[in-house]
Amino acid sequence: MEASARCCDVRWLSRVSYADGLAMQERQVAALAGGTGGEALFLLEHPHVITLGRNAKTAHVLASQAARQEQGVALFTTGRGGDVTYHGPGQLVGYPILNLRPDRCDVRRYVRDLEEVLIRAAADFGVTAERSEGLTGVWVGHAKHDKKEKLAAIGVRIARWITSHGFAFNVATDLSYFNLIVPCGISDHGVTSLERLTGRPIPLEEVARSVARHFGVVFERQVDVATAHEEAAA
Repeated sequence: MEASARCCDVRWLSRVSYADGLAMQERQVAALAGGTGGEALFLLEHPHVITLGRNAKTAHVLASQAARQEQGVALFTTGRGGDVTYHGPGQLVGYPILNLRPDRCDVRRYVRDLEEVLIRAAADFGVTAERSEGLTGVWVGHAKHDKKEKLAAIGVRIARWITSHGFAFNVATDLSYFNLIVPCGISDHGVTSLERLTGRPIPLEEVARSVARHFGVVFERQVDVATAHEEAAA
């Protein structure tokens, strides 16, 4: 990577409530826009929560309020794109706060680059993942007519070319919680996780280090992978 690459502060934050995650992003976006802070990639996991994007249909939340409360699942309406998704323990959530100006002002490219980061990270653990035509996110399943399974979801917000929200990568996620929703509004495909695909336990922090490394390469940012490693191990 060139010495002139822009710096991005990678932070492993362990478990963070969804409300705190939103507030953290808002502060970083404001600092970046105002010139008092830099770019960042927040890597974390959330307690059980269902989130609705700007294009979400409430009918895609299948569980009643009583059922959600019984299982300890919160519900948030957010400003990201996309439909309904679930976050929970064992899922690596990434919130890149980047300024795409001047040379990356392309929403489609940004989403494709996030997919590329996650595809490369999955490969580090022996999983061949891919894009699926007409669908956002990272998928497994290769035959044209086979039912695919989503390994990672993407839902972003871009305002004045500054990004927030991001991706959710199923590592050791309890996939049964996806039964509470129609994931991303897609009923004819399933969901999966790295642990399910590999048949072995994979520490979330290990995947966070992989994602941080590939993020720096794909987005041409200088990331402090050693620091990310140390924070992940803490």
